[in-house]
Order: sequence, then C-alpha cells, then structure tokens
Amino acid sequence: MSAAALVGVALLGGSVGVVVPSLARRFATTPARLRRGTWLSPPVAAVVFVGLAAALPDDPALPVFLAVAAVGLVLAQVDLACLRLPDPLVIAAGLLALAGLTGVALLGDAPARLLGALAGALVAGAAHVLLALLPGSRLGFGDVKLAAVLGLPLGWLGRDALLAGLLLPHLLHGALVLGLLAARRVRRNTLLPLGPALLAGAWLAALFG
Repeated sequence: MSAAALVGVALLGGSVGVVVPSLARRFATTPARLRRGTWLSPPVAAVVFVGLAAALPDDPALPVFLAVAAVGLVLAQVDLACLRLPDPLVIAAGLLALAGLTGVALLGDAPARLLGALAGALVAGAAHVLLALLPGSRLGFGDVKLAAVLGLPLGWLGRDALLAGLLLPHLLHGALVLGLLAARRVRRNTLLPLGPALLAGAWLAALFG
C-alpha cells in the first residue's frame, strides 16, 4: 500500500477516533470515567487502522477488518470505564464481520476462507466458554461473546492468526495484572477488564499472526 493511501487510512482512523468517546458514553454506565484520556482516541484509532492496512494491503476483507476495529475501539473504552461489553456493540461487530466476510467470500469465490472464519468463531467461542467455566474464573460471558466475534476475522486469516489471537490476549492481560500487582495499583481480588486485551491481542495477531 502506498504512503499516500496509508495517510488516508490514518486520517480515516483519526476521524473514527474523534467520535469513539461520544459513542462510548451512550453505552457506559459511568460516562464520567470516559472523560479521562479521551484525547488518546484519535491517535490510537489511527495506529489501529494503519496497522491493519499495512498488514493486509491486498486482502479484499480489509474494509471489514476496519469496521470491526471501529466498533472494537468503542467496546474497549466502555469496558475500561465500567467493566462491561454491551451486547448491542458486540452483536454489531459480529454482524459486520459475518456479513462483510460472507460478501467478500461470495464475490471473490473464496468459500474456504469463509469456512475458516466460521470455524474460528466456533473455536474461539468454545475455548473461552471452557475458560469461563473453570473454578475461580473471572471471565465473563461478554468476554466469551467478544472472543467468538473476533474469531471470525482471525479465522479468515488462517490457523496461525487464530492461535495467536487466542493466546496473545491472555498473555497481555496476565502481564498487565502482574505489573499492576507489583506496583500495588490493584489487589488480587480487583476486577480488571479483559475486553481491551482481547481486542489488542486480535489486532496484533492480524498484524503478525
């Protein structure tokens, strides 16, 4: 992808980032918490969009990935603010992924990739259901549903991306928890959101998986 095209994608991402906080407030139970750090949304969104565009320049499903990422940015802000992943947003991301990838597969005659996406959703969802049912697990079913949704684009990219997308979120979350415990910023029983780690891990898996 040319430098000019990447600049255009960065501007698109920045524009999405501008509206992310206002959208997140509509779904947050504690909107006041979203005021802190909202200035970060445009640059973060720009980096997310440019990363996907640079990693998947020739993939016809790139617009689908960008659309899912846009909803994911809203989900991350809501989860960070009030520890919840609203069903309407998760469903919207899932519908965008499923409809978009189905359309791309039909137009590009790529049924195998669509089957891979569906298998990815099934594997990611089932794996996180098992994790949620483990004794002492703090994994919520909002996290399970988001993991299944993210399995669609990761499955589209293939087995390596899917496996990376399953492992990376928990490595990132574990490292964050250990760092916060070491800094005495949280206690062992403090609830921390997993949604941002699921989204960040999926993004990294799309880039390098």
